[in-house]
Amino acid sequence: MAGFNLKSNYAPAGDQPKAIDALVKGIKEGKRDQTLLGVTGSGKTYTIANVIQKIGKPTLVIAHNKTLAAQLAQEYREFFPDNAVHYFVSYYDYYQPEAYIPHSDTYIEKEAQINEEIDRLRHASTQALLSRSDVIIVASVSCIYALGSPEEYRKVHIELKTGMHKNRAELIRDLIAVYFERTTADLAPGKFRALGNSVEIMPTGERVLYRVEFEGDVVARVRVIDAVSRAERESLDSLFLFPAKHYVTPADERTRAIEDIKHELKERLAILERAGKVLEAERLKRRTNHDIALIREIGVCPGIENYSRHFDGRKPGQPPFTLLDYFPHKADGAPDFLTVIDESHVTVPQIAGMYAGDRARKENLIEFGFRLPSAIDNRPLQFEEFQKDVGQVVYTSATPGPYEKEHSGKNVVEQIIRPTGLVDPEIIVRPVTGSTKQLGQVQDFLKEAEKVIKGGGRVLVTTLTKKMAEDLSEFLKDRKFKAAYIHSEVLTLDRITILTEFRKGEYDVLVGVNLLREGLDLPEVELVAILDADKEGFLRSETSLIQTIGRAARNVNGRVIVYADQMTGSLEKAMGETARRRELQMAYNTKHGITPKTVHKAIKDITDQLRTEHGKAVGVLLDIDKELFEKNPKKFLADKKKQMDEAVKELDFETAAIIRDEIAVLMGKEPKKKNGRKGR
Repeated sequence: MAGFNLKSNYAPAGDQPKAIDALVKGIKEGKRDQTLLGVTGSGKTYTIANVIQKIGKPTLVIAHNKTLAAQLAQEYREFFPDNAVHYFVSYYDYYQPEAYIPHSDTYIEKEAQINEEIDRLRHASTQALLSRSDVIIVASVSCIYALGSPEEYRKVHIELKTGMHKNRAELIRDLIAVYFERTTADLAPGKFRALGNSVEIMPTGERVLYRVEFEGDVVARVRVIDAVSRAERESLDSLFLFPAKHYVTPADERTRAIEDIKHELKERLAILERAGKVLEAERLKRRTNHDIALIREIGVCPGIENYSRHFDGRKPGQPPFTLLDYFPHKADGAPDFLTVIDESHVTVPQIAGMYAGDRARKENLIEFGFRLPSAIDNRPLQFEEFQKDVGQVVYTSATPGPYEKEHSGKNVVEQIIRPTGLVDPEIIVRPVTGSTKQLGQVQDFLKEAEKVIKGGGRVLVTTLTKKMAEDLSEFLKDRKFKAAYIHSEVLTLDRITILTEFRKGEYDVLVGVNLLREGLDLPEVELVAILDADKEGFLRSETSLIQTIGRAARNVNGRVIVYADQMTGSLEKAMGETARRRELQMAYNTKHGITPKTVHKAIKDITDQLRTEHGKAVGVLLDIDKELFEKNPKKFLADKKKQMDEAVKELDFETAAIIRDEIAVLMGKEPKKKNGRKGR
């Protein structure tokens, strides 16, 4: 397909047109790094969507966690319904890496549980990149981890056409050769079954069946079948199937890899024996020979990724293949795609830190004879390698970090004016410690919170520790405030419920630590209070303070009270930057006659926003169909409970919470409340 087709009910407004033009111009002029400094609520995602449409190149969007990636994927999918928008994150529900702790002589074996649905979405991403140009991939930092060679993945495929000479047995052999599994039960992605003169296949990246029907040694028909209803959707003239695994190694390459592994083993054993490490040498010899035997017989062994350098034919130290290699490149090897790093002040340091942690763990395994030295090359990209592989980059953040500022230089595009006309909140400084004339921070906060609540507004308050958050929440409840707390020990499922109930008014005050920063969209909040704002550190850095202040920027009455006995450098900078933005916004509104308006969003939006993409992908029905319920209440509730159990099984707690509340409503009960207590 040619180009991206952006669909939206509104046009760029505020600073968006200026930002779009500047970013597009910079990309066309070949600028390597640009930064979009967009304040909270200024519509950074919409701006980037317009840039993607105008540039017309495949785009990689990197987020710092799965939930944010899912939210972004859904937003881009709504902007580009006719294009390929995919979600690529780590497919592990649980992952315990292999490790050795020398001082206690403890070996920890690798344990992993793969989420098949996320694995399907990963295959859908790579297959889209290899088959079309109008692609947006929203990924977590898992995009810098090792993946199979895109060339081998592309080469080893099956192409079927009606009328071609191929019989049923040949197709079965071909499918097994590209790692599809045969089954007699229900089909799942990457599996097939033979039924009479036909073979039914479910590709790794899809949730439909392809039925290939034969007449003798000829492919007679290829039908697309709905996996649930079994109804025929359409007939095809041809079908293209990618391998069921990203790691693809032809038989001759596998033979070569085994010889390379044996050669490395011989060299390593000689080194260990010369150093007098008899135990380590014997351990390595037995383990590696066992792995070689398994690879020779069945093509795979536990921890086979540790031999990836040999299978890929890479030299020592050479970077592994990653998702970045699946994106298009120019004839000279230069990347030919756009990269967007969202919330870059968090995501860039995260990318930079992946390699060192992985290497330290592997070095212990190698030194003590658990792995060959080549295991070190099964790794994430080093930051310098990542920089080289991504080509042109746009960083987006309300608070860009030192790296973005340094590399973007003058190419920082500000998006300060919001389409709604809302301005950054007023900041008031009050003392932490009380005196005869002034209240202390908690008493003053109670007084201010009471005023806001009487007017129908909501209040956020941030503390320095989890214990302080819990204690303040209880203190508020004792004084008849409807309060709750959230922090990292509150399960995601409960956190979403608390936030939704906070927006509905079931809580008036929400207490938190650092969870009240990036990504929260709470337009009902009129007051944000920052306790102990003069305690310099991560939670009271310039970046953290600006992000927290931004939580009050979606309400026309929004204001922030910072409690501080002294002005720290971070506090001065955060207040100075907020004042600068506020002045620009007010001047713009005056010039254009704009009256700021509070953002109004349906209460359900918070759950829509945080519902994970893989929950959506399995087609979970979230709307209550009362007509079906009334026809057969028992069956309908049983189906709902099954959907909830499936969501929990996939660790999709947000979806499970929504379905749980639907069941409660249908049964005539109020949804279960958590009141800010710790998760189960």
